[in-house]
Amino acid sequence: MKKMLVVLALAMFSFANAQKGSILVMGSIEYDSQKVSNSGTEFKNSYFGFAPKVGYQFHQNWTAGIEAGVGTETTEFVNNTERKDNNFSLGGFLRYSKPLNQTFSAYADLGVGYQSTKTTTETGAFSSTTNKGDGFYIGVTPAIFINVNKGFGLNFNIGGLGYNTLNFDGNNGNGDNVKNFAFTFGKAFSVGISKNF
Repeated sequence: MKKMLVVLALAMFSFANAQKGSILVMGSIEYDSQKVSNSGTEFKNSYFGFAPKVGYQFHQNWTAGIEAGVGTETTEFVNNTERKDNNFSLGGFLRYSKPLNQTFSAYADLGVGYQSTKTTTETGAFSSTTNKGDGFYIGVTPAIFINVNKGFGLNFNIGGLGYNTLNFDGNNGNGDNVKNFAFTFGKAFSVGISKNF
């Protein structure tokens, strides 16, 4: 089985002020493309997502704000079937940051909010089904900030802890409930750029 996976993660770009009363603006952009060709199975999959955050630093170590996320995933099968998932989330976050020295700082984000998804499956030109679901999410993401020069720095994280639910309506009136717990320390990795001013 051959797989080709291309991942473009422009993980976090942020502009933050290390002083009380400042505004934090950050976000992430992700692109993922995959083509699977295997005995009897062949499909193409692509994903694009954007997740911005805006917060207010009300204390030297604490920042609170809002976060959002939008994403689209498309899967094309060889039998003229296409599946498209549209995801949306909106919530709040609370960040605690602690300087370790002049170069390094550690921080953790706690995010809680609402999420929804809409799945549309089209088979040929005349058959289409839609399934919608909504629920909530909660997650903790720790990270390290490295001050490179004059407030410019890099953010590193290696995963986090999360729980989310989705309740689907279902086409026949009987909905499905999905609950997911994820422990991704050491499994996920992202690098970001930030500016403190």
